[in-house]
Amino acid sequence: MRTRVYLADVADADAVAREHGRVFGEIRPANTFVQVGALVGEGYLVEIEAEAEVEDTSG
Repeated sequence: MRTRVYLADVADADAVAREHGRVFGEIRPANTFVQVGALVGEGYLVEIEAEAEVEDTSG
C-alpha cells in the first residue's frame, strides 16, 4: 500500500496527516506529502492518491 498526498497549502499538512493516520493507521502505507501550486477544481485543498495490491482469491 502506498499513498501520495497533494496539498495546495502546506499549512494544512498537520491536519491532513492526523486524518491520514486515522484512516490508514493500521495499514501503515508508504506515504509521501507534496505541496503543489494548485489543484484542479474550485476550492480543492487536498488530493489523496492510494495504490494497493489485491490478492486474487477467486480461484
